[in-house]
Amino acid sequence: MDYRQRITEEAAVMFRTYGIKAVTMDMLAHQLGISKRTIYEVFRNKDELLQGVMKLMIEKQREMTIKIFQESDNTIEAIFRLLDLMNDHFKRMSPAFQMDMKRLSGKIMRLKDSMHELHYSDSNSEILRRGIEEGVFRDDIDLDITNKCMLEVARISNDDDLFSHDDYLNKDVMRNFYVNYLRGISTQKGLELIDFYDKGGSRSKKD
Repeated sequence: MDYRQRITEEAAVMFRTYGIKAVTMDMLAHQLGISKRTIYEVFRNKDELLQGVMKLMIEKQREMTIKIFQESDNTIEAIFRLLDLMNDHFKRMSPAFQMDMKRLSGKIMRLKDSMHELHYSDSNSEILRRGIEEGVFRDDIDLDITNKCMLEVARISNDDDLFSHDDYLNKDVMRNFYVNYLRGISTQKGLELIDFYDKGGSRSKKD
């Protein structure tokens, strides 16, 4: 494992545990048992390190998404498994990390080459195409428009100006928005699967 990978993976763990703002380059160097100079030879500053961490997190999520779709019987099951996965990730993130992500959201979205990756546009398009082929999504939907709407649903569900964390959990808002949007683009077959998995159904139970 090269230094870039070691530094990025350890920074990801520390950011999730302590928050982005709280983690310093000195802390990271101490944890890795290397000099701070070594870190700066790989990453010019903390912003560049954050960009590397975000790309790592996105890549791991993509790999997990592929694995889940390969192991699922249908697109609807895969989506509910992904929602459960996001719920699990949310639980394991420290409040400090969640607050820092929101505080730095503008900066993160402006990081070079990150915009399209953070939007998961390609993944969403593939989900829609697969759902249409399986007959769970309507074949008359506009893929481009629907994809953009799904991305907007994800953005709105994380908007603190609309939903106070005192009243809602992010995971609950995201699931409610996303599932109800899916109902609008689903066929009767898709609706039946949504009802099944939304009530806690699993592949083993269905079989």
